[in-house]
Amino acid sequence: MNNDLMKKLKAASNLKHTTTLSKSTLFTHRDNITVDVPIINLAFSGHFNKGFGSGLIMFVGPSKHFKSNLGLITVKAYLKTYPDAICLYYDSEFGCTPEYIQSAGIDPDRVLHIPIMNIEELKFDFAKQLQEIKKGDKVIIFIDSVGNLASKKEVDDAINEKAVADMTRAKQLKSLWRMVTPYLTIHDIPCVVINHSYSSMDLFPSQVVSGGQGGVYSSNTIFMIGKSQEKEDNEIAGYKFTLNIEKSRYVKEKAKFPFVVTYEKGVNIYSGLLDIAMETGHVIKPKVGWYSRPSVQDDKSWRAKDTNTGAFWKPIFETTDFKEVCTKKYSLGTTQLISEEEILESAVDLSNIDIDADEE
Repeated sequence: MNNDLMKKLKAASNLKHTTTLSKSTLFTHRDNITVDVPIINLAFSGHFNKGFGSGLIMFVGPSKHFKSNLGLITVKAYLKTYPDAICLYYDSEFGCTPEYIQSAGIDPDRVLHIPIMNIEELKFDFAKQLQEIKKGDKVIIFIDSVGNLASKKEVDDAINEKAVADMTRAKQLKSLWRMVTPYLTIHDIPCVVINHSYSSMDLFPSQVVSGGQGGVYSSNTIFMIGKSQEKEDNEIAGYKFTLNIEKSRYVKEKAKFPFVVTYEKGVNIYSGLLDIAMETGHVIKPKVGWYSRPSVQDDKSWRAKDTNTGAFWKPIFETTDFKEVCTKKYSLGTTQLISEEEILESAVDLSNIDIDADEE
């Protein structure tokens, strides 16, 4: 490598973050925040011992799909990691009261509540706040939500009794994400966004992120949330939610990560692990309705509900390669884009091709 040329080009740049990629603080000193639920960490990063960092994170789904609660779980993890951190809470739905926030394990005194009435208010205030935040300031931004947030034009048209379609909403949202994304990365700030979804008009409909493609382009992670009933004794005890990876820079897209929330106990922190461990062979099913761990000598059989304990999972996490196998199964960037062997084989194959054959 020509070190002199590298130094000259670096000195020629007027941008303060210009440096050799291997030494860039934008990548080498990024925050890594883990939540209390292992499978959500796996969904964020492809690792059990890693979680989320800076940038845009979007929880998307229909109403009553645990979106805001997942956002609060993320905020709680950040504030727990940094005792001096604060949360900027942009609120358009006004569903999270101080009591509700407190029940999620978050101190309301550490939350700056910013009510917003339209997209333009969010955009302008967001831009001002980012100008005040410096790298090293511990801040997490929570937007609940953009899914039902009107544009100013839509409101003005209603006031003036104009029944015309609003063509500005998607443009304003795209402008917002385009503007804030570099700041989030450079200042190492996570931004958690709650959004809605709608069904496409395709022959086989699918759920689509509301608000246009701007948020999709800018997001590091987009979870499309699914929901099904969780029953006990033929009665609804809660719900199973599934984090479907719609987009991720760290985890293979279309991967699915289920977890269970019950009325009685809230989030089951070990839920979702059993199905994965069955796939990887770290848990087996010796007979119907019973489970066992091959790595534990003379292990007893466990009912499914009894596997939701640290006593069941601790030996698997501590004495087997379960974590490594899951990382290889779900994370991106664990293999070379093009292996050296493939390059050599390609060169050999090309050497046998008559390049002029097609010209005859």
